[in-house]
Amino acid sequence: MNAQFDSIQVAESNSTADGLSKNLQESLHRAQQYAEENELDFTGSIPPTEAWSLVEQGYAVLVDVRTNEERKFVGYVPESIHVAWATGTSFNRNPRFLKELDSKVGKDKTILLLCRSGKRSALAATAAYSAGFAQVYNVLEGFEGDLNEQQQRNQQNGWRTHQLPWLQD
Repeated sequence: MNAQFDSIQVAESNSTADGLSKNLQESLHRAQQYAEENELDFTGSIPPTEAWSLVEQGYAVLVDVRTNEERKFVGYVPESIHVAWATGTSFNRNPRFLKELDSKVGKDKTILLLCRSGKRSALAATAAYSAGFAQVYNVLEGFEGDLNEQQQRNQQNGWRTHQLPWLQD
């Protein structure tokens, strides 16, 4: 995996000329360091605010891997693409996930995966990285964040607590 990281770092240094700001480049580098330190089997993990900066400036694609039901009843990020990692209320693994991700986004993009808490998106990132998606990142904290002491989400971290854009139909 280190050879993969080396090629990503070279791509990042070249991308500064293409307009990737130093701050965004540093965000990706920190995400990759996080992956190395935690022995992750994908490119890296990135905090929600940094993920949004990358999406907002057009340097990454945000892919929501939650179920249709979660998106409908809890909310979603308006600029996100939906490719469910699991489906239905029983969370059955989507056997078409990698094919759908490839057809909707492509393997050549920088992809940020978002789920409820950052756990399913990490599993999806591992599968995508193994399938040849070289620039796939997990969004830490997820959309709703971790459970607090009262077993409630949306209280201590997550996309929504950072006041990042989201909608609910």
